[in-house]
Amino acid sequence: MSGNKTKIVSFNNKLFRVTTIVILIILSVIVAASLGLFTTSDESESNHAVYEVKEGPLTISVTESGTIKALEQIIIKCEVEGKTSILWLEKEGNRVKKGDLLVTLDASELDDAKIDQEIKVQNANAAFIGARENLAVVENQAQSEIEKAQLTLDFAELDQRKYLDPNGDYHSEWETAKAQIELTQEELTRAQEKLRWSKKLYDEKYISEMEWKADELAASKKNTDLYLARNKLQLLETFTHERQVKQLESNVKQAQMALERTNSKASADVAQAEATLIAKESEYKREQDKLKKNEEQKEKTEIYSPADGLVIYATSAQRGGFRSSREPMDIGQEVQERQELIYLPTAASAKAEVNIHETHLKKVRLGLPAKVTVDAIPGKVFFGTVASIAPLPDAQSMWMNPDLKVYNAEVYLAGSDENLRTGMSCKVEIIIEQYENALYVPVQTVLRVGGEPTAFVAKGKNYEARKVEIGMDNNTMVRIISGLKVGDPVLLTPPLKSAALEEDSESMDGDEGSGLVNRKIDERLRNVNESGYEEQIAPGNDIERPQNGRVGLDEMPGIEGGGGSRGEQGQRNGRYENMSDQEREKMRERLRNMSPEEREKMRERFRNMSDEEKEKMRQQPTESR
Repeated sequence: MSGNKTKIVSFNNKLFRVTTIVILIILSVIVAASLGLFTTSDESESNHAVYEVKEGPLTISVTESGTIKALEQIIIKCEVEGKTSILWLEKEGNRVKKGDLLVTLDASELDDAKIDQEIKVQNANAAFIGARENLAVVENQAQSEIEKAQLTLDFAELDQRKYLDPNGDYHSEWETAKAQIELTQEELTRAQEKLRWSKKLYDEKYISEMEWKADELAASKKNTDLYLARNKLQLLETFTHERQVKQLESNVKQAQMALERTNSKASADVAQAEATLIAKESEYKREQDKLKKNEEQKEKTEIYSPADGLVIYATSAQRGGFRSSREPMDIGQEVQERQELIYLPTAASAKAEVNIHETHLKKVRLGLPAKVTVDAIPGKVFFGTVASIAPLPDAQSMWMNPDLKVYNAEVYLAGSDENLRTGMSCKVEIIIEQYENALYVPVQTVLRVGGEPTAFVAKGKNYEARKVEIGMDNNTMVRIISGLKVGDPVLLTPPLKSAALEEDSESMDGDEGSGLVNRKIDERLRNVNESGYEEQIAPGNDIERPQNGRVGLDEMPGIEGGGGSRGEQGQRNGRYENMSDQEREKMRERLRNMSPEEREKMRERFRNMSDEEKEKMRQQPTESR
């Protein structure tokens, strides 16, 4: 990790130094050009550097650096979850056959996890068996309780029918009570008759008084028995019968409710036991799946080649952005899931991956031809076709440099060559237009005056401003469609001061340029101050682009409130503070007279300069710059 951080810091420092050098170069050229604009001596006007308009082959193209990659390849990724380390690695550049071992990853943690998982599987299996047996017990017990509750209900209904049946218990009890009354009545009658005879016999002294009293007592007892028998029948009919009917009805209802409760409880117990069984079964299967996954993960620690091919480490093939700062893949390095490890090209065909600057997007389109030269194969040119252009800028390049917007593109190479290897550096020249016979001049000879391209043709010590129609340029030469002819001497250092004065007069007379912008600003401020509220304006709704193409100094990135990051702006403003007022005014005037295309071309020329040229210019004395 310390190595990675050191490389990132080193890369950022280098990027900062290169950016600083480019800014210094741009400022130096602008200052030098500004200081040379106002030489009015006859000697300077008579020594104009000119370029004669030429006619011949002209190629409009965009050249970018790129990386060769296989058109068809298999990407080997780490499929082990989490992070692991490389124990063994096939050497880069070796040819492998299908089934050969490519990478061995550390499986020690997986071995420990497998033992723990096997224990969990056994515990889950025991719990599953217990839940299955418990379900059988609960179902049996539930069935027994239901049958018992059903039998109780049947008995209650049977008792009810037995009591209320015409020949049931109640009728038997009523008949018994009725018979008892009749029997007691008969016995009372006999006892009273016997008492009457006993009285006569006692009066005649045939029996003793004791015998007479005994018969009297027996008759009284039978009378009492008759009363009791009648009262018992009345109680049976009035109270006992009604109570017994209600009791039997209640017994039936209670038995029914008990049966329902038993059924519900049995269903709940069985459902709970089944749910427990399902849960334990699911847990058991889940633990089995984990064990199976662990075994699969262990198998993935040994990665075998799916096809014949050449071993190329992903860290060697990846280009640009943060990924290029990774350490080369080696034994002991830590890798993570889904990380690309090895590329296996499966075909000899190749493609070139390039980054196209945003300024070239209006030129480059799908299907354009391209010439590809590989640094490792000098003298050979490959034909290619632009196959894809990313719709959005590369995020990693933007992260490294927010001011740099490049779009990833792929150029498919025609044919095949065994010498092409993934990761080789190449130059891709995308052909935009190609003319066999065209007029052309250097791009710096054409300025925009009054919003129209203008070239200045030398006439002895003087010059003539001539409107021209131009086509595309290749950052060096621009195609002339009309306005010039072969051999016309055009100024390599156009009179920027004259162009600026002409634009200023046109701007004032025609209500164009910065005068229009300033009036719009004054009008907007006046409206806001008078209305007393902040007026909402849609972006671009009211501010118009100057028609003559001139821009203010503030529009230049990083110059006195212009675009660019705050750090860059602070550095540039610091350098402007050291300049004299005259130098600042000359620089502002120079920038105001530059069209957006000219400013972009100037930046592009400095971006295309080699490191040696940039370093040489940086080391020049301040006076020369």
